[in-house]
Amino acid sequence: MNNSLSYTVSPDGRELYLPLPEPFSFTQNVSYLARAAGECMHRVVDGRIRKAIPVDGETEGDSSLSVVVEVFEEQPGRLSVRFLAPEEPPSELVRDAVALYTREWFDLDTDLAPFYHMASKDPLLELPIRTHHGLRTIGIPDLFEALCWGIIGQQINLPFAYTLKRRFVERYGRSLEYNGECYWLFPSPKDIAALPVEELTELKMTTKKSEYLIGVAGLVSSGQLTKEKLLGAGDLKQAEKMLVSIRGIGPWTANYVLMRCLRTPSAFPIDDVGLHNAIKHVLGIDRKPTKEEIVKLSANWTGWQSYATFYLWRLLY
Repeated sequence: MNNSLSYTVSPDGRELYLPLPEPFSFTQNVSYLARAAGECMHRVVDGRIRKAIPVDGETEGDSSLSVVVEVFEEQPGRLSVRFLAPEEPPSELVRDAVALYTREWFDLDTDLAPFYHMASKDPLLELPIRTHHGLRTIGIPDLFEALCWGIIGQQINLPFAYTLKRRFVERYGRSLEYNGECYWLFPSPKDIAALPVEELTELKMTTKKSEYLIGVAGLVSSGQLTKEKLLGAGDLKQAEKMLVSIRGIGPWTANYVLMRCLRTPSAFPIDDVGLHNAIKHVLGIDRKPTKEEIVKLSANWTGWQSYATFYLWRLLY
């Protein structure tokens, strides 16, 4: 047992067991991860999730310890993480890194009881929490990946966003192989920071979007922008202010990153089109709600805006 990360290890050393909080539905979470046919950062195979997980070694940026894992729920109340590649059993450093990543990925450390209590009485949230009971906000633990995904997805439809991400990852990322399939690790910020803009525009990125990605990569690779600095900002508004001061990051992208990567519970992308469409769907109205209406409708969501948004998104995506 690793007491700090709360996992146990199988006798052969190739499987971790993480205790699951209540409520948690593996079916709901794997269904969310399986929804996007164009996703390149994981695969769902026979109801199990396969993914390459980055593990840094003693040398900064070294990803030679990275692994391919399979995540599944074989026993109720316990999440199993099986190491598929490489073949040798992982070290304790690798097990700890994978356990931490998985806990962040599935948001296993958040107590959802207060959210469910609030949402059960909310006219907008009662339907999504009943339909998707046990869903967690699936995270993007790596800050650079979260920032890139937020930037890539700006002002384009979701299928094309996935296409651009796949081109980006397959051109500049590193892959691990298991059973004849490639599992991708997201490109490193150091590599992207060194690119000329013209290389990214070849992928059909706009010039501005290419500049934004390279600029953010420079900030992350130099250590000027880190999860620790954002978490230490003091509160949501200060962290949001730090992010929106960066070229290419507006309020929507900032709140998306705070929601999916920093796990800030009050992050609220209030201008999101998907959120507006979900509210329109739940209310059964023929127009999108105004911002003033959303402010009133969300008055009881304080401290849970990110989960409320994620559950409403799930009605549509």
